[in-house]
Amino acid sequence: MAGSFSLDVSRWVDGTEARMDLVVRKICLDLFTRVILRSPVDTGRFRGNWQISIGDVPDGVLDLTDPSGSATISRTTAEAIGVRAGEEVFFVNNLPYGPALERGHSRQAPAGMVGVTLVEFQQVVEKAANEAQRERR
Repeated sequence: MAGSFSLDVSRWVDGTEARMDLVVRKICLDLFTRVILRSPVDTGRFRGNWQISIGDVPDGVLDLTDPSGSATISRTTAEAIGVRAGEEVFFVNNLPYGPALERGHSRQAPAGMVGVTLVEFQQVVEKAANEAQRERR
């Protein structure tokens, strides 16, 4: 009987951890997508330079342009697929004019990209948790 109970608890813990990981991934991907799509576009270099890393802050710039943002979303999705609850995830754009764009120096994004997305954080968390709950069923 005790063995059966501990097995049930182990399954519950494993399932809970897997759902937490899923929620964290959903949150990351939703936030990243929102920031990328809110990024102003001239040549697409800024959109193409969004980078993610788990555990370490990415440095350097990428020699990429992505006016639509779709390739960057695909790349960041592939890189974030392994993120787990409790890990530090960094999402950066190291182009030197990024801070100016965040401060509104673009008519396309007068309120910036990151700050306006972070205002929506609670909504993103609730959406991810609800989706994970539905997927569980």
